[in-house]
Amino acid sequence: MSKAIYGFSGDPITYGHIDIIKRALSIFGELTVGIGMNPAKKYFFSLEERRLIAQESLKNLPKVKVIAFKGL
Repeated sequence: MSKAIYGFSGDPITYGHIDIIKRALSIFGELTVGIGMNPAKKYFFSLEERRLIAQESLKNLPKVKVIAFKGL
C-alpha cells in the first residue's frame, strides 16, 4: 500500500483542500494530512483548532490521518 503526506496550513480547511485529498486517495492507499505552522503567517485559528476542524471535515475518509506539526 502506498502512502503520501499532504501538508498545508489549513486556516481553515476548504472544499478545495478536501477535493485534493479525495483525489490523492484514488492514487495512494493511505494519506496523512499535516496541518502546519508557518511563523511568517498570521492565523485566524490556532494550530489545534485547525487540526480539529480538518479532522472533523475528513472523518468520513477512513484512510486519512490528520496531524499538526511545527517546523519541518
